[in-house]
Amino acid sequence: MSTKLTLLVDESIIDDAKAYAKKQGRSISNIVEEYLKTITSTTKKDKKELDPVIKNLWGSVKISQKNINYNDILQDALIQKYIK
Repeated sequence: MSTKLTLLVDESIIDDAKAYAKKQGRSISNIVEEYLKTITSTTKKDKKELDPVIKNLWGSVKISQKNINYNDILQDALIQKYIK
């Protein structure tokens, strides 16, 4: 069940938030609700539950290699950054 919440926020922030929400295809209410879920989920007793932000991102990255070594990936990235 949804409940109405009234917030006092600086007008310039509201304008920026509306533009951001429109660009993301979301409502300000949805953004605020997701933020509140995120900050309150850290106080829940059940730490096994994934953060809502991570849940939304779950499966968005597909990696084709099965045996991936994080250190090799990091080393390659550092070489590309500092040597090339």
